[in-house]
Amino acid sequence: MNPAPTVSFENTAIAFADKSDPELYKTYLLFAAMNNQSMVKMGGGLMKKALSWNLPVKFLIKKSIFEQFCGGETIQECKPTIERLGRSGIGTILDYSVEGESNEASFDHTVQEIIATIEMAANSKHIPFSVFKVTGVADSALLAKAQTTQELTQDEKAAFGRVRARVKAICQRAFERGVRVFIDAEESWLQETIDQLCYEMMELYNQERPIVYNTYQLYRHDRLDVIKRDYERAKKLGYYLGGKLVRGAYMEKEGRVAQQQGYQNPINPTKQATDALYDKALKFCVEHVDRIAICAGTHNEQSSRLLMDLMAQHNLQPSDERIYFAQLLGMSDNLSYNLSHAGYNVAKYVPYGPVEAVMPYLLRRADENTAIAGQSSREFSLVKKEMERRKRQRA
Repeated sequence: MNPAPTVSFENTAIAFADKSDPELYKTYLLFAAMNNQSMVKMGGGLMKKALSWNLPVKFLIKKSIFEQFCGGETIQECKPTIERLGRSGIGTILDYSVEGESNEASFDHTVQEIIATIEMAANSKHIPFSVFKVTGVADSALLAKAQTTQELTQDEKAAFGRVRARVKAICQRAFERGVRVFIDAEESWLQETIDQLCYEMMELYNQERPIVYNTYQLYRHDRLDVIKRDYERAKKLGYYLGGKLVRGAYMEKEGRVAQQQGYQNPINPTKQATDALYDKALKFCVEHVDRIAICAGTHNEQSSRLLMDLMAQHNLQPSDERIYFAQLLGMSDNLSYNLSHAGYNVAKYVPYGPVEAVMPYLLRRADENTAIAGQSSREFSLVKKEMERRKRQRA
């Protein structure tokens, strides 16, 4: 067993090395604002109204919260962010974050947009993965119905055939270009349909190495069992399993719908239970890394430390291509930059899209930073610490 490299997640000099003093101060002001829950709620509501009334606030949004959490409005606008992250050895995962459109034309447009990210990834050493949501290329009501025992109508069957063709077009291009692609997890009443599409794609394209990755939300109490089942299936059918491990994104919605419809809430009863399940999933995947490639999407320092230790226990080099760490752009730079500095594979999710269209995403980031126990306070304290360090250095 090789010991894991020494990494300090408190090292702010490395975490914020690519931020100038003015950029750091701007980040400081943003997280200071996000520490105030009432300001976040009021500000979010005002931004949405201002955009709906066509008031000239887009520039202000773009230069504040958008700039912190998004790469740009187009793929081309993301290039400076891709290069900046790349200089620190951090990869980019371009995430087309447009939400709310649900028609055949928008689905087809999204396919072309995802294929464009795959093409860019194929031509860049700084983009290790592409990603898409199945609800970006399919009607969510259709996905939900396909998961029930209800028979689809002829029109619905035809529509689902188009969904499968869109998913296949994306995965086939990823396979042809040698680019790994994540299929994001969604709500539990859609997830089985998404899983089935994932299995089909993995069987087609993961024969030689993992190209298609499913996403496992470990706040669901059954997901480790699902990972184990998927591993057995992959082993039996002779393909590689790709898995992105996250804690989850729809907790309140899942609980509310379960209560309304009278079924058991699929979410773990406590955060501690989710953390324990996430760590068990990491352990299982590393123990079976001969067949499973993983991306640990986490802002949790303890889980990141555990994955480093597991890699050391199994004599896996930090640079082993089968294991990645990932965080969102604008958050947890103390993890991303320090892990990358120690030689681990790290990537940032870099959302992009028109300001108006990514507002739901941005407001979730602001809410999460306020809601996650101490998250915005943690970000704020690290930025503050770095500002003080630089001030002492100059003194």
